Amino acid sequence: MNLKIFLPFQVYAEKTGIARIVAETDEGSFGLLPNRLDCVAALVPGILVFQPEGEREAYLAVDEGILIKTGKDVLVSVRNAMEGTDLETLREAVRDEFLNLDVHEQHMRRMMAKMESGFIRRFSEIYRE
Repeated sequence: MNLKIFLPFQVYAEKTGIARIVAETDEGSFGLLPNRLDCVAALVPGILVFQPEGEREAYLAVDEGILIKTGKDVLVSVRNAMEGTDLETLREAVRDEFLNLDVHEQHMRRMMAKMESGFIRRFSEIYRE
């Protein structure tokens, strides 16, 4: 199978020769093999497991998104993804990344609040004139 992972503004990874994929949905985990029927699934935050032919399993931490299988192509579109070779290293990397995102998100929220209040203030000044 061919696996392509999309983030909102870029293609995160393209893998070919994938023997199997395991993904997580609200209903639980399910596996994909090359001859499985086409399907669409809503993914929940978790670990996407894929195994290239003749190699060890690889792990991809994903945020919520969607998986589409059509023929030999599997397309995964998620908000955020991070690849790792073992689960412990991946867990630590995800923890560090999410802590960094929380700080970044707080900063962005403060900036948005300032922009919104400035917009409302200017709008009210125009309305008074």
